[in-house]
Amino acid sequence: MEITAKTAEQLRLTAEEFGLIQQKLGRTPNFTELCAFSAMWSEHCSYKNSIKWLKTLPRDGKKMLVKAGEENAGLMDIGDGHGVVFKIESHNHPSAIEPFQGAATGVGGIHRDIFTMGARPIASLNSLRFGNIKDAKTQHLLAGVVHGIGHYGNCFGVPTVGGEVYFEECYHTNPLVNAMSVGVLKNGETISATAKGTGNPVIFVGSATGKDGIGGASFASANITGESTKELPAVQVGDPFQEKKLLEACLEVIKTGAVVGMQDMGAAGIICSTSEMSAKGEVGMRIDLDKVPARQDNMKAWELLLSESQERMLMVVTKGREAEVVGIFEKWDLPAAAIGEVTDDGLLKFYMNGELEAEIPAYELVLGGGAPQYERPYSEPAYLAAVRAFDASSVVVPDDLRAVAEELIALPNIASKKWVAVQYDSTVGAANTSTNEPSDAAVVLAKGTGKALAVTTDCNSRYVHADPYTGAMIAVAEAARNIVCSGGQPLGVTNCLNFGNPYDPGVYYQFVNAIKGMGDACRKFETPVTGGNVSFYNQHPEGAVYPTPTIGMVGLLDSVRDKMTLDFKEEGDVIFLLGNSYDDIASSEYLHKIQGVELSPAPRFDVDEEWRLQQKVAELIGKKLVRSAHDVSEGGLFVTLAESAFPRGLGFDVVASDASIRKDAYWFGEAQSRVVVSVAAVKVPEFLKVLGNFPAAELGFVTAGSFELDGMDWGFVGEWKDKYDHSLEQHLARLVSPATSGLLEM
Repeated sequence: MEITAKTAEQLRLTAEEFGLIQQKLGRTPNFTELCAFSAMWSEHCSYKNSIKWLKTLPRDGKKMLVKAGEENAGLMDIGDGHGVVFKIESHNHPSAIEPFQGAATGVGGIHRDIFTMGARPIASLNSLRFGNIKDAKTQHLLAGVVHGIGHYGNCFGVPTVGGEVYFEECYHTNPLVNAMSVGVLKNGETISATAKGTGNPVIFVGSATGKDGIGGASFASANITGESTKELPAVQVGDPFQEKKLLEACLEVIKTGAVVGMQDMGAAGIICSTSEMSAKGEVGMRIDLDKVPARQDNMKAWELLLSESQERMLMVVTKGREAEVVGIFEKWDLPAAAIGEVTDDGLLKFYMNGELEAEIPAYELVLGGGAPQYERPYSEPAYLAAVRAFDASSVVVPDDLRAVAEELIALPNIASKKWVAVQYDSTVGAANTSTNEPSDAAVVLAKGTGKALAVTTDCNSRYVHADPYTGAMIAVAEAARNIVCSGGQPLGVTNCLNFGNPYDPGVYYQFVNAIKGMGDACRKFETPVTGGNVSFYNQHPEGAVYPTPTIGMVGLLDSVRDKMTLDFKEEGDVIFLLGNSYDDIASSEYLHKIQGVELSPAPRFDVDEEWRLQQKVAELIGKKLVRSAHDVSEGGLFVTLAESAFPRGLGFDVVASDASIRKDAYWFGEAQSRVVVSVAAVKVPEFLKVLGNFPAAELGFVTAGSFELDGMDWGFVGEWKDKYDHSLEQHLARLVSPATSGLLEM
């Protein structure tokens, strides 16, 4: 078979990249070698269009235990000899084609990144985006994705404790499925994804290799089209029970001290793990592909190299201890086989039945090595002129604010996501049995430490679409605010950067400015970026999805007793709004969904103001002066008050504190840096003393169940909660049995 530039283009490489490969090898690659470059130089593996900008993010911090990007996940110190390991990644394209397996294997893959480092996963989160909820395709994708996440997580035995779900037209063709995992380990027991020690055996462990997922990395680096369903083999198939065994076996074998290095076989499979581990250790490997456990006969060398079959690991172990390691995996009824050894020449040599199939310098394949790095041209998208032209005075303040609020509370982006949450087991593994209470961030116990972790995923992509720089800053700020409102101290960030085609100058403008905003916000809140994922090529027929730089953040509570919840506690408690109120309806759910205004600026935000707010909230919580804390976000102040009232069936009697602000902006606007707190009446004098001259307003008090705004009776909590709780279910009436496989019959 003659290998040409056309062959490379069919494998989603460019002609220029084909020439670069020839230059690096000093010859024309054979087909197997070209397949290896295709996978490793894909956007998904090489970050070739993003790495230069990613390097501008703050990647160091006093509590970081490994440098960003050096291991499978981020690792930060939580004190007392323990660390927290966490990461978020996307599985967007597979989920668009086969939502159940796409989402399920996304969950499985991110958990493997955690326990590959020696940590036991204790919590899972997700961030999901879909199209119009009334559309049959959206309902099919939603049902499959939620069922896949729930099935894998519940069977694997790690609780799904938090997340977010948004619905916008731009995600109709290309949903976003971002999965996050959090684990805990003892410092010093980390396993590195590094190969070293000439002659040390290379061992394949886990599920046998099949043809599912072949080409998955390059599939994830291209636009979704009408032809994408033909690439179904690029979607992996997961087995959570197999992964549970793999987890326990890996943690057991780590304790033996025989493991030199270990890496998950995720994107790009064997070629990825062998090349990255070798390049990091500045070594090579000789691999006999015919020794790889396979579940299909007569697999070709390139198929074995590129398969993304799930639940697999690559290990380098101390020479002479192979039998001990293999024995542990056999005890767990898992395939394990020595498939090669570490060499000292930096070359990856892959053999099949004694015949050399491929010979490639490991360094030339990997990110940070020989993989190309590009900086694409960018320019401001034309639509931003319309964003700046928005004039709030053109929007008439409605006469009936209660009617607006009734519509607002039932919007899919605001209403309860209970239909989703009940399909996830949030208490399996007992990580959060005492903390499963409503709070802005999920709070989970860090077993063995006496401490707790606050974890969250956040991004309002409409804000980022309106202003990529400010919108990305808000995503970081909201994540930190949610952790602070839950009683935690923000530690660090993992990100999942979902954008359209990087070759589109407007999309790349969004990406560059979002990175700048994210970096500036992370520096302000001292939350370094420990790692993450870039997902480009998220497109719909008219263009790109909203830019969606999802922020996964972890915070620390010295004791679970320090946690703060969002629910009002008792009738008569006094309600305060911390932070300034602004005459701002920009990019709010109210403006977009009810007034029908597609383009407007991002909500009002000032990072210094936000930082001061978080410091004050943390101080008030630390001094036990507030009984609840809930940040103002989607839906504005009214929705924040309602969500605080719902859990205990309470109400509120509140009055707008600033008559100069239009009423729709006051109650429904989404200006940032605001938190609603409730205070026991007896503690108000001390609260006010600690508050000092910090901007705040006394809104009113908690009632037994009535909603009263500006002296008007808006009814009782039950009727509002009914609208909030059942709106999503009504949209999904066709999915009458969410706990069954009937979900997928659409």
